[in-house]
Amino acid sequence: MKRVFDILFSSVGLILLFPFFILICLSIVLDSRGRIFYKQVRVGKNNKDFYLFKFRSMRTDADKKGLLTVGGRDSRITRVGYFIRKYKIDELPQLLNVFIGDMSLVGPRPEVRKYVDMYNTEQKKVLTVKPGITDYASIEYSNENELLGKAQDPEKVYIEEIMPAKLKLNLKYIAEQGVATDIKIILKTVAKILC
Repeated sequence: MKRVFDILFSSVGLILLFPFFILICLSIVLDSRGRIFYKQVRVGKNNKDFYLFKFRSMRTDADKKGLLTVGGRDSRITRVGYFIRKYKIDELPQLLNVFIGDMSLVGPRPEVRKYVDMYNTEQKKVLTVKPGITDYASIEYSNENELLGKAQDPEKVYIEEIMPAKLKLNLKYIAEQGVATDIKIILKTVAKILC
């Protein structure tokens, strides 16, 4: 049932948003040099790597200066990038990840291998389900960049405080998962973006 839900909504989303995608692509091209799309290896279900797609919101090779985005004004983010990040538009290409089956609309956000390798046995349970575009943790930590921007050591704060808290919320989702839970999370995500 969940897979049918994912295929239906991702395909409808990709079709309806296609004209909007064209505008975003043009904006990215006109704003800065580099590719339109950004892909990064993330860890998915059963601990398998896959490529996650986003609209590029940072300057080329920005991830070589760190995997975490810190503060609302990270100098690596382009002008268009600030806008598409604020409204989570950069995440929309992940509808393609959902359509091809790497991800689900709702599920634990996929992490990079560096951080997944730090998970304990309990935390690794998040790898038993498909990762998603949104989840409880995405809603709760929608201001993660700002939190890290205020930290003296962002990496340490992420590893010791934010990541464990997000993983607890991921495990909560796994315990409660179902169509009703997914719809609730999608509605909460939309409300959070619009507020």
